[in-house]
Amino acid sequence: MILMFGDVHGYFEHVLPVVEAEQPCAVIFLGDLQAQRPLEHELAEVMEMTEVYFIPGNHDTDSQKDYDNLFNSALSDRNLHGRVVEINGIRVAGLGGIFREKIWWPDPVEAKPHHENYDDLAKHLKTEVAYHKINQQKADLQMLKHKTTIFYEDWLNLYGQEVDILVTHEAPSCHPHGFKAIDVLAQSMKAKYCFHGHHHDRLNYAAHEATLGFSAHGVGFQGVSDMYGGMISAGCFDEQRMHRQYRVDK
Repeated sequence: MILMFGDVHGYFEHVLPVVEAEQPCAVIFLGDLQAQRPLEHELAEVMEMTEVYFIPGNHDTDSQKDYDNLFNSALSDRNLHGRVVEINGIRVAGLGGIFREKIWWPDPVEAKPHHENYDDLAKHLKTEVAYHKINQQKADLQMLKHKTTIFYEDWLNLYGQEVDILVTHEAPSCHPHGFKAIDVLAQSMKAKYCFHGHHHDRLNYAAHEATLGFSAHGVGFQGVSDMYGGMISAGCFDEQRMHRQYRVDK
């Protein structure tokens, strides 16, 4: 069994008790970890019991500390973003981060990206600095922020690879603030299940399953789900956000 952990935002106290009770073969964090220490220290006891994987969320580049404690941790090789990994015989793909309008806003999916990949953005910002349109500090902050941006190339590199589960930070279109680009990706990969974080809720997507062609599940803030969408632990805001649409800053 693989367990999916919703956004934790620096709070990991609930992880070990769940792992002890459920004894999963692996756990996957769906972004916005914001570890206050290197991730291997936050999850030292958990790592003795199971394998740990993650995708980054948009808040994992809020600061250099957030970035370093995740991307430069001893668990950096467990980042599923942009790749397919077999976990206990189950093929899992990851797409971390979020869509940002200045990079690629796939509404519609065919929308042309402003920057196809991270290197293209880096060249653009270097030119901006050279022509004194922005200073180096601002360019550096932008480069850090966009380490958790979904670039068109990230999405395209996964397209068509066959998997059992797709984990994303962004939601598919069945969420009020989701994207059809996630639907299309999951469909191209023949994913049976898709799990997302980001929105801190757990809406009921059952009515969308036939149209989507896969089973979609949101995992709430500090919530936990099993790999079939069964709730292990409710998210902190699941009840109050079940029927409420709300604004999400991108």
